Amino acid sequence: MRALKKLSLLAVLVLMLGLALPVEGASDLPESHEFYEEITYLKNRDVLKGYPDGTMRPDKGVTRAEAAIMISRLKEFDDTPRDTGFPDVPASHKASGSIAAAAEAELIEGYPDGTYRPENTITRAEIAFILSRSFVVPFRANVSFTDVTPNMLAYEPVQKILAANITIGYPDKTFRPNAAVTRGQFSAFLARGLEPKFKNDATIPKSYLRDKTKTYTYDTEYGIERHVYNYVPARNGLEMGFIWSIHKEDGALLTDSTEFETHEHYSFGLPYSESYTELEYPVEMGQAWYTDTMYAALREITGIGVTVETQYQTFTDAVEVTVAADAAFLEEGHIYYMVEGFGEVKSVKMDGTVTKELTAVE
Repeated sequence: MRALKKLSLLAVLVLMLGLALPVEGASDLPESHEFYEEITYLKNRDVLKGYPDGTMRPDKGVTRAEAAIMISRLKEFDDTPRDTGFPDVPASHKASGSIAAAAEAELIEGYPDGTYRPENTITRAEIAFILSRSFVVPFRANVSFTDVTPNMLAYEPVQKILAANITIGYPDKTFRPNAAVTRGQFSAFLARGLEPKFKNDATIPKSYLRDKTKTYTYDTEYGIERHVYNYVPARNGLEMGFIWSIHKEDGALLTDSTEFETHEHYSFGLPYSESYTELEYPVEMGQAWYTDTMYAALREITGIGVTVETQYQTFTDAVEVTVAADAAFLEEGHIYYMVEGFGEVKSVKMDGTVTKELTAVE
C-alpha cells in the first residue's frame, strides 16, 4: 500500500510539473488528424512525447518552455537542470536545462527585459526565428504574405522557412505571425525541416514543385542530368542543407540548385546566388514578367492546357511560356513548358531544337 501511495504521489507530481512521458498510442490522436503522421514521426524520434493520461493533445498550444524542450531533444542537447540566465527560469524549472542549452546555441532568445516567459504560448513569428536558426536554408523566398512586411523582425526568418518548404501560410495568403502554435503545428514545422516527404505538404494548391522524394532525369543539350533532392551539409565552405543536386550521367556532381514557390510565383536558381521566376501566379494567358537579373529576358504565358510530348510521357495540361529573343539579355529566346507537380518538363529553342526534356521520374 505504501508503495502504491508513493507511485500515486509521483504521478500527481508529474502532472503538476507538466512533464510529458512517451506513450505507445494517444487516445486523442486519430489517424484522421491533420498532423497525425508528423506527430507520430517526431514521437518515434523522442522529440515529442505524450502525457501520462495517454493523450497527445495535438491541438494544445505550445509554451515557450515546451518549444525549447522539443528543440533540445531534436538537437540532442544536454538538458541537465541548471542556471539559464533568465530571471524567470530558475534552475529548478522543469525546462531549465533545455532552455539554457537552446539559448547557448542561439536558437532561442528572451525578451528585451531579460525574461524568457516560459509559460507563454509561443507564436508563429517566434517559431519562425527558432526554425530558421535550427535548419540550414541557403536561400530566401520573397514573402508574399499580406501580414508580413519587410520592417518586421520576423521578415527574414519567414523568408527562410517559406523557401525551405517548412511553411506555406494560410489559403488567404496570411502568415498570422501573432497566432499561437499548437503541438500539431509545431510537429509539422519540425518534420518538414527534417524530412523531404513532409516538405511536399507545404505547398500551394496546384503546385508546380517537384516531388522531393523522387529523382528526375532530363536529356539536355549538355548531356543527361539527374536531379535528386538531398541533404548536403556544406559545399565549398558554404552551408547547404536540403537542396536539389544535379548530377551528370556518370554520377559526377554538376551543380546544386534551388526550387521554391510562393503564392505569387515559382522560382528556380542557385544557392547563395540568383534565382529565376519561371512562372507567375495566377496562371493566365498573356501574363508577362521580368526576372531581376541580366540573364533573364521577358517571359510570357502563351499557352494553357497545352499538350507536350516528352520521353517520359505526354502531358496534356502544360503551361507554355515564351522567353523573348532580346539582345539586351544574355538569355536566348526559347519556349519552355511547365506542368503541375513536375516543374519544367521541356524546353525548345525558337528553331525547334530541344534543349531539355524530362525522361524519367523514379
